[in-house]
Amino acid sequence: MANSTPNTHFRLGLIINPLAGLGGRAALKGSDGVADDALAMGVEPQAHNRVRQTLEHLLPLRDRLQLFSAPGAMGADLLADMGFDAQVVGKLANPPHTSADDTETIARQMHQQGVDLLLFAGGDGTARNICNQLDSTQLVLGIPAGVKIHSGVYAVNPRAAGELVALLVQGELVRLREADVRDIDEQAFRNGQVRTRHYGELAVPEEGRFVQQVKQGGREVETLVLDDIAAGLQEEQDDNTGWILGPGSTTLGLLEAMGLEGTLLGVDVLKNGELTLRDATEQQLWEQVEQGGDWSILVTAIGGQGHILGRGNQQLSPRIIRAVGLDNLLVVATKTKLRSLAGRPFLVDTGDSQLDTDLSGLRRVLSGYREEMLYPVSWKAE
Repeated sequence: MANSTPNTHFRLGLIINPLAGLGGRAALKGSDGVADDALAMGVEPQAHNRVRQTLEHLLPLRDRLQLFSAPGAMGADLLADMGFDAQVVGKLANPPHTSADDTETIARQMHQQGVDLLLFAGGDGTARNICNQLDSTQLVLGIPAGVKIHSGVYAVNPRAAGELVALLVQGELVRLREADVRDIDEQAFRNGQVRTRHYGELAVPEEGRFVQQVKQGGREVETLVLDDIAAGLQEEQDDNTGWILGPGSTTLGLLEAMGLEGTLLGVDVLKNGELTLRDATEQQLWEQVEQGGDWSILVTAIGGQGHILGRGNQQLSPRIIRAVGLDNLLVVATKTKLRSLAGRPFLVDTGDSQLDTDLSGLRRVLSGYREEMLYPVSWKAE
């Protein structure tokens, strides 16, 4: 996922399509290509009002936010009006006018800035613009402001979006899912035909906190959860991907669920469904990674403070982590273990301060069969 700054502020990006929804009030069945017509009819833009409802939930948390905003009417103006400090990202190609190209360019720049979450307001056309530039490594959430909302990347309403972002900022457990980006052919829609098309998927936080899930599902049985996680990993394995598993009872339990005999305190290598190395040294791991191919690292929290790197797994050195890729470092933890941390972040202490900073932020945590949660990682205890 994205990186946080050394002060562990939540890095939130904002892009608003200020013309979203204009066509609805003008009965134009959408806003694509007809925004000027709607404005000429006297329709007042509502996108800012929708986003304001979302941001009101974040006012009490402003000291925990680092905001990145699109210029002018695409975000910065509203944030300034509400008293938020924000760093402006990008420029409008033809100010004060805004365009889909502006959205795409700024979305790409936001991702390069390392935002933890990109919050955007619009309709399906805006979601398409975001999807054109980003993939599922970037967490996003849409504030519904358009006429037609067929995409699953949007919250149910602006208030729900604000409440969900507030949970993320406060380090609450929130589920992660892949959501479809869909759009309708507006010209056909205006002629009475409904044609939707699938454009891709984006990663979004899912409404509902873990505490509520536990109340519904009762206590976890760790061995059964590990069986579920192991089943999901086995389904995703292919001949080209190797897995480096860090020490700990959780990762050992995963290997046992696969019928393999791993090491409790060592680092093991899994490839093609077999353990090719047990209790490997850093040099042995480096030689494996240097041979090429796709690799992933699977770690769990070690020790009472919740370290995922730098405690008992120093074999996973900075050069190995960088060679494998930060997005290929996965954390596995049952929800019970996550809950026991009481909101404290996972910790990293690799011996490389820049790498520790780069690893900080929201990361995906495997917590069940094809189930992922979002949880903060930091280089310092809070």
